[in-house]
Parts: sequence; C-alpha cells; structure tokens
Amino acid sequence: MAKTPLKPNVILINCDDLGYGDLGSYGSKINRTPALDRMAEEGMRFTDFYMASPVCSPSRAAMMTGCYPPRVGFGAFDGRVVLFPGDGIGLNPQEITIARLLKDAGYATKLVGKWHCGDQEEFLPTRHGFDSYYGLPYSNDMGIQIDDESASPEAAAMRRGLPPLPLLRDEKVIQEQPDQSALTERYVEESVRFIRDNAASPFFLYLAHMHVHLPLYAPDRFIKESENGAYGAAVASIDWATSVIMDELKQLGLDENTLIIFTSDNGSRLAGQGGSNGALRGQKGTTWEGGQRVPCIMRWPSAISAGGECNELSSAIDLYPTLAALGGADVPTDRTIDGKDIRPLMFADQASGSPRDEFFYYKQNSLEAVRDGKWKLHVRKGDEEIQELYDLASDIGETRNLFDAHPEVVAALTAKLDLCRRDIGDEATGIVGEDIRPAGRVDNPDTLTHYDPEHPYIIAAYDSKERG
Repeated sequence: MAKTPLKPNVILINCDDLGYGDLGSYGSKINRTPALDRMAEEGMRFTDFYMASPVCSPSRAAMMTGCYPPRVGFGAFDGRVVLFPGDGIGLNPQEITIARLLKDAGYATKLVGKWHCGDQEEFLPTRHGFDSYYGLPYSNDMGIQIDDESASPEAAAMRRGLPPLPLLRDEKVIQEQPDQSALTERYVEESVRFIRDNAASPFFLYLAHMHVHLPLYAPDRFIKESENGAYGAAVASIDWATSVIMDELKQLGLDENTLIIFTSDNGSRLAGQGGSNGALRGQKGTTWEGGQRVPCIMRWPSAISAGGECNELSSAIDLYPTLAALGGADVPTDRTIDGKDIRPLMFADQASGSPRDEFFYYKQNSLEAVRDGKWKLHVRKGDEEIQELYDLASDIGETRNLFDAHPEVVAALTAKLDLCRRDIGDEATGIVGEDIRPAGRVDNPDTLTHYDPEHPYIIAAYDSKERG
C-alpha cells in the first residue's frame, strides 16, 4: 500500500434516506448534483458500499462504532425500529466511537446535524467524543406536525404526542420548532466556522444532513430550479452544502490533505416521493440491495487518485478502523470490532480484493441475508422464511433466483450465517449472540422539550403531513 500523509483532516458527510440512484454520478438524470459529481471525478466512487442497517438509528450507531447494530444493542428499541424523543435507550457510554478515537489522537471533533443515537444527556454526541454539537438529535419528522388523516389511530396518537423539535448546541436546546428550510444553510455556516477555527490542526467534522428525510423543506431557490419537485430541491441543497465546504477547504489551503467521505444512512424510501435506488430492488427498511447499498464517494487529492471506481465489497462499519489508522489512533482491543481497514481500496490497490470476506444484512435483530463476493443469499424477509440466491455481479436488481442451481454456494453461505448467529445472534431463530454488548439505558427519561402554548414558536406546527 502506498505511503499516505499522516493525520488528514476528515469530513464525513452523511445524508438521510438518499438513494443509490439519486446522484448524477450514480445515474440520476433529474437531480442536480454538479459538486458531488465533480467530487466523484476527483476521487473514488464506490459501487458496492453498504450501511449496516436499512434504517437510521442502527445505521448511525454502526458507523460510529464499527459494529453491526445488534453487536452494540442497537438492533431494535423496545419494539421500535428507531429511537424516538424521550426514549430511555441510547448508545452505551462505554462504547468508543470513531470521534472518541480521533479526539484522543489529537483531532478537534464536531458533529453538525442529525445524531439519532439517544437524546438523553448521557447519550448525546458531547458524551461520545465530539467536542461540540449543533443540530437535531433525531429525525426532522419528530416534531409537531399537522395531522395525517391517512395514518392509523395508533400512529396518529403517537405523532400527536411528540414534543417541539429541538435544535441543540452541545447539550442545550437553543431553539424549538426551527424553520427547516433554513437549517441546511445554518449547518453549513456552523461547519465552515469549525473548519476555520481548526485550520491549524487536524479535525474531524461529521456533517449529518436532515435531507432527504421527510418532511421535505428546502430553500425557495432550489425548489424553483428543481426538475424533481421538493425531493430534487433537497438533493440540490446537499450538493450546494458540499460545494461550499470544498470551496472553503481550497481557500484555506486545506484541500490537498482533507479526506471527504460522502454517503447516506440507508436507501431511498421511494413510495412516490421522488427518490431513486437506481436498478436496485427494494427500499429503505428492507434488506434487499435498495435498503442498504448506498452511494459512497471519497475525495482526498494528495492520496486518492482522481476518477477511480471501487467495485469491491465495503461497508460504513469499515470506516471505523480505516479512519483510526489514518488518524494515528489505536482501535480498541478489549472488544470485537466488525469493521475492516479498507485503505487498500481507497488507494486503488484492489488487486487482492476487499479485506471484507462477507457482509451480513440485519433487519432489527433478525439476520435476513449474507453476501460473499458476488453471491447474496436471502433466508428471511420479516416473518417469512425464503430461499433466494442472487449473483450480484450480473444481476444487481436481484431478479433471477439461482438457489436451486448452486447448492454448493448455498451451503457455504448458510455456514457463514450459522457462525454469525452464534456470534451476534438472530431473534428470528431464537439465538442469543455470544459476543454482544448492551445499549445504554437510563431511568426516568424525559423529552428535551415540552410544548408551551405561550412560547413564540416561529413554526408552531410543520405544515407538511409527510413523515419518514
């Protein structure tokens, strides 16, 4: 592997529900993404990059810890698939995040945007290695919205009980029910300030966009320019934010030694909302490719060759050991980490293939599929057992079931699933993993905000019925 600069600045940009086919560099013909397309031209585009969950809380915790969600107690949350305001569950304070590793290695660290790994004080980003935090602690549809008449009575009652959406600085609520159409610009301002303040030393910026999670609120400029409605405007907002950050790096002379990673927390929800997973089957919330295979672009001018494409298997959990190695940090040895160091893939040294032998697809705490090389075996979808095998090299859309034609492949992948069940567990088959760690829990949890009819909210109730 070629020698690379020590301690690069790292900017990790994570979108919300952005699909595999939503960028120009991944095939979109209707969303405007010139900055991100240029980033792909100047860096490396990954075609087989996966999030460790098809929904957000598990996905984000996995990326922060380098572990499959059930490994760290983040497969499910007392019957819910993601965390909600005031839940007494969060990322265990004993977990060591990538932010903590880099902070201990001398990095300034900041999270701007969505956290969604727990909103109780013990679980906030500032307790997990981030020097500072600015953003929404969970999804942007978890505030006060007008009623959705099409929702079930149970869902409607739960949504009506949500508190005002909180905007946090560090551990304090600084605004309730903020104007979401202005949030991306505020996030960019906060990011630029952090970059300027830390230009003389290595920094780690985690920018976690609220876009393109429902409800969609984008600036008027992008709505007027969009060829894909509000969705296209939200994608354009993400692209604009990226362009500002890249320009700032150049102005400060930091461009050459800054690694920018752009990705999404899971696949697009589709359902007529404007998103696209390209040729992939399935969507957010599923373990078909469309639920977990996401765009990933890496740009680092002094180390990553321009115009590269990586077709090897990789995952967001691999960022943990990879960034630790680049930043001179030591990966913990007192616990299992599922991520693999993918520096060889980043630096176009792909002759030996991916350091990742396989990837397991969990939906909540149930193991539903495994990929090894080009082969993907599905054994479950929800409550239904299935037997489906696909050659992803020739059938990215998972359309031709080859289960009966390749019994030897099925046997090999089944053996891998059995090992994973013993290691991490599988709720569907009643197996408790031998090497799992608990989520954090607190007694008497409370929401960060409480509705006050006398408070002068700028947005008393968000006017969109859309929810993600």
